Amino acid sequence: MTNVEEFLSNEEEKKIIDAIQIAEKNTSGEIRVHIENSHNTSCLERAEDVFHILRMDNTKNENGVLFYVSVEDKEFAVLGDKGIDRVTPDDFWDSIKNRVCGEFAKGNNADGLILGIIEAGQKLNKFFPYQSDDKNELPDEISKG
Repeated sequence: MTNVEEFLSNEEEKKIIDAIQIAEKNTSGEIRVHIENSHNTSCLERAEDVFHILRMDNTKNENGVLFYVSVEDKEFAVLGDKGIDRVTPDDFWDSIKNRVCGEFAKGNNADGLILGIIEAGQKLNKFFPYQSDDKNELPDEISKG
């Protein structure tokens, strides 16, 4: 088994997907999780690359959100698209990142992601509220690299 496969159980992955679906009922934002073993650049640079690879920059309102985890490097980043960056303060992601990393430090990988995803949905509601005609523009499944 690789580190990516050990990071979350199948049951935990299902709970994270459920959390994404719950969060997306609060916001028109599109949330994805990507987990990979390691990267050869800075965590944020790699998250930006993955963001584009997953075509998260193609949402109607430019409001995609990526939760990126590098398992072996023990690094995490949360990244929003330019539509989010235009309307939110610079420290918008700080509380989410702190919450996720705090749970990771305790070995609570799934709980960290779930809490962060739910908080992201709640915080994004102010800027990108859910609309009854919203379409799910991106898959909710966890991607792995």
